[in-house]
Amino acid sequence: MKKIVLIEDDSDLFALIRYNLEKEGFAFAGSQTGKGALELCRRERPDLIILDIMLPDSDGLDICKGIRAHPELSHVPVIFLTARASETDRIVGLELGANDYIVKPFFVRELIARIKIHFRGQAPTTKILKAGELELDRTRCQVHLGGQEIALTATKFRLLEFLMSRPGVVFSREQLLDAVWGHDRAVTDRTVDVYVLRLRQKIEPEGGPAFIRSVRGFGYSFNTEVPQEQVQ
Repeated sequence: MKKIVLIEDDSDLFALIRYNLEKEGFAFAGSQTGKGALELCRRERPDLIILDIMLPDSDGLDICKGIRAHPELSHVPVIFLTARASETDRIVGLELGANDYIVKPFFVRELIARIKIHFRGQAPTTKILKAGELELDRTRCQVHLGGQEIALTATKFRLLEFLMSRPGVVFSREQLLDAVWGHDRAVTDRTVDVYVLRLRQKIEPEGGPAFIRSVRGFGYSFNTEVPQEQVQ
């Protein structure tokens, strides 16, 4: 089931779009304010974002910039909804990273059709990540090691998922903070080291494989030397 996040301040339009999205079988999350929109998207990890430009407390263009700059959200399609209809506005919106631009008023059926177009030909998201005896289930938010479930906090789960889905890629502490904790955070680089240590204590029992590799002077990566397998 594809998940869509809607950021729209008009209550009637918000309710109308939500009703039609859920009627079409989409999972839904949304907000009627721009404040915290980026954090909402990071937390919900949507497959597509519908974003109003003219929000009372934020500029949708700035939110779009933040989405495109975020390593976990940069690939997510963004559809702008706006009353700004000029050619210049359209060009600016698309140049800032929007995938589509719909001017109000519009037909909801057209919005649904455009959403479906963005999902055509997309490869299915890998729901289970495996490396040796370590298995992460994105759907159930569960981690198993050797068949035994490992209890992880939401933050440790996101950290493991981020690294595990990109084996061999070295990420700096700052990149990990942005990806896992988000831009609106009150934590430091040292936080990453603490969480990696605690995560290792959970998934790397004594004598077992080292799943997370420390790269001195750079950061951390998921160990590509552990046998990899991905299951749809």
